[in-house]
Amino acid sequence: MNTKQKGLLASAAVLVVAVLAVLLIGRLASGPTAPAKDNAQVTATVPDGTTAPVTGKSPSTKPRPSPTTAPPTPRSGLKTIKVADLPAEGRKTLTLIDQGGPFPYKQDGVIFENRDQRLPQKAGGYYHEYTVVTPGESDRGARRLITGDDGDLYYTADHYDTFQQVLR
Repeated sequence: MNTKQKGLLASAAVLVVAVLAVLLIGRLASGPTAPAKDNAQVTATVPDGTTAPVTGKSPSTKPRPSPTTAPPTPRSGLKTIKVADLPAEGRKTLTLIDQGGPFPYKQDGVIFENRDQRLPQKAGGYYHEYTVVTPGESDRGARRLITGDDGDLYYTADHYDTFQQVLR
C-alpha cells in the first residue's frame, strides 16, 4: 500500500467515525430519554372521549398501580373510606391517576412531603398529591388524594388536617 492509498484510507476512517458520532449524538438527543420541550402542546384522551391539554407534569416515570394491579391496601391505623364512598370528583381523580392523566392542575402529581407526619413515615418522594375538584371553588379547593409508590392511597377533605386511608 503506497502513501496515497494510506492517506485515502485514513481520511475514509475519519469520515466514518465522524458520521457515526453525529448519528449517535442525534439518536441520544431524540431518543426516548430526551427531555420533552417545555413549550410543546401535549394532549390526551380523557374518559369522556374528548381530548384535553396535559397541563401537569408526569408525576413519576414509575407507572401507578391500576385498580386491577394495585396491591391490597396496607393498614396504616387511620380511619378508612372505600373508593365507592369518595365524592364523585375523588373517584374521577382516582381514574385519572390510574390512567396516568391528564390532570387538570399543574400541581397534580407533585411530591407530597408529609411534613406533619400524619401519614405513615416513608422515604422522601414516596407520596404524590392530586387535586380533587371541589364544585363551586374558584381555586384547587381543600380536597386531595395522596398516593404512595407502593399503591397506598389517602384522601383529605380538609387540606391535609386529617386523612382517611382509601380501601380499594
